[in-house]
Amino acid sequence: MGIFSKISAGLKKTRDGVMKQVDAVLSSFTKIDEELFEELEEILVLGDVGVHTAGKICTKLRDRVKQEKVTDPEEVKGILKEIVREILSDTTELKIGTKPSVILVIGVNGVGKTTTIGKLAYNLKTAGNKVILAAADTFRAAAIEQIEIWGQRAGCEVIKQQEGSDPAAVVFDAIAAAKARSADVVICDTAGRLHNKKNLMEELAKISRIINRELPESDLEVLLVLDAVTGQNALNQAKAFMESTQITGIVLTKLDGTAKGGIVLAIREELGIPIKYIGVGEQIDDLQPFDAHSFTEALFE
Repeated sequence: MGIFSKISAGLKKTRDGVMKQVDAVLSSFTKIDEELFEELEEILVLGDVGVHTAGKICTKLRDRVKQEKVTDPEEVKGILKEIVREILSDTTELKIGTKPSVILVIGVNGVGKTTTIGKLAYNLKTAGNKVILAAADTFRAAAIEQIEIWGQRAGCEVIKQQEGSDPAAVVFDAIAAAKARSADVVICDTAGRLHNKKNLMEELAKISRIINRELPESDLEVLLVLDAVTGQNALNQAKAFMESTQITGIVLTKLDGTAKGGIVLAIREELGIPIKYIGVGEQIDDLQPFDAHSFTEALFE
């Protein structure tokens, strides 16, 4: 299955849940009026685009319809598609130009963080990079074992210590290993205890200090993993992490399991952080680099 086919299949529930309603509304109106815009806005809100972003999209839609003197409701969908693509467009490639570069992966437990790390390691290794994984979630039982399993699947070395060890010490060891073995990328797992936010943020700050001290010139990506199934709750998690952490990109998992794919628009519009990867399936190669054009085409096909 090609990349577009994977994305298209992954967005099927969102397409069926949101875009079919959009089509139904547009085909039921014979003229463009305020009632049409209000119905479209309601559909977008229910599709987890969010009140703020849905309102902004419909304001742009009204302006474009007026400027272009559009009178046929069927033409509105094409304009809506262009607006969605514009919102999502951004630089989404990982910045990993130095050797080594570091990717710090954060997110609450249960969002698919460890799975994302394994799939990302596989992606990077397949692209020709030597990747080392740091098992720095030393708090959660079985987290180290999980990352070891994914390391084996992806064919990457895992640096670990005992459960309960200092996460920053694990990251230090992984960086030392990366230097010694001429690795290209170090991917660091972290604990996901947002309910104990103070400790978690102090832990992340300590890890960041280690990275900055040991690799001051290296590229650093801080990727926040969010579960698309949780919809607006994912947005709230991101805002909580943003209070204490400089996030460079979002990984949105489990898009194939939800009709709430509209959360992609809410995240991009409200947070201003690029979405770098999306998860559209269970297989090791189902973590896809985010592409605004492909995503929009798949959503509106």
